[in-house]
Amino acid sequence: MNIKELNPESSPQAAFGARLRAARLEHNWRQEELSERTGYSSTHISAVETGRKMPTLRFVRCVDLAFGTGDHFEREWRQMRHGSLLEGFPEYVSHEGRAAEIRLYEVGVVPGLLQTPEYAAVINAAAVRRGALTSQQADERVSVVAERQRLLTRAQPPLFFAVLDESCIRRPVGGREVMDAQFARLIEFAELPNTVLQVAPFVMGERRPMSLPVTVLTMPDRSLMSYAESSQRGHLEREGTAVLPMLTAYHQLQAEALSQAESVAMIEQVRKGTP
Repeated sequence: MNIKELNPESSPQAAFGARLRAARLEHNWRQEELSERTGYSSTHISAVETGRKMPTLRFVRCVDLAFGTGDHFEREWRQMRHGSLLEGFPEYVSHEGRAAEIRLYEVGVVPGLLQTPEYAAVINAAAVRRGALTSQQADERVSVVAERQRLLTRAQPPLFFAVLDESCIRRPVGGREVMDAQFARLIEFAELPNTVLQVAPFVMGERRPMSLPVTVLTMPDRSLMSYAESSQRGHLEREGTAVLPMLTAYHQLQAEALSQAESVAMIEQVRKGTP
């Protein structure tokens, strides 16, 4: 049998494939035997083991079931899948997808949960040109944006409050066509029955209770957690004594921000190019 040699250090995908092969060999299974247990062809399994194909979430769950490894391979897959993301962010995303309520405040850029694919692609392409990301990492980040947005269409979507600093809608990204589609997406978001969209205008000045982006999650058990980022990593805070003041500040921000109707009107004005 011609077994292709693997270099696990060549990429996270290759490392995952090497671990999959090692687990299969520990069970003394041929690829055909793992194929029978997972429902995937031996050709597919070979492509994953040799790093030629990126495994899907469904595939790794089938592998965990076949090996009886709980969620071991799923956790490895998520770590690999989110390898290009800011440290701490993948942990936050795992909670975000289960939240009953989401409250976010963003400055300077439309937040990922509200971005169009084109807007997200432009933002990440700029990071590639700066040398901050590889093309593959940029593609992964755009995919993660799309995955996160599925929570908006799940059977029981969260109650979602979004306050955007005026800079989010004033900052041009990708040209007129990209921005026009992004404005349309924001207006569609405001029309959903479970959402509230507000703009915090520049004229709020010193009345603005917070100046940095933050997200506060309310989980199904009504526990609270907040998430904020520095340039180096994201920080998930679960301690209620630290989260409650942030929630209070968020309510103060909402009280001072434009109403949803006024916010949509401002977005429409910017969309039309009027001051």
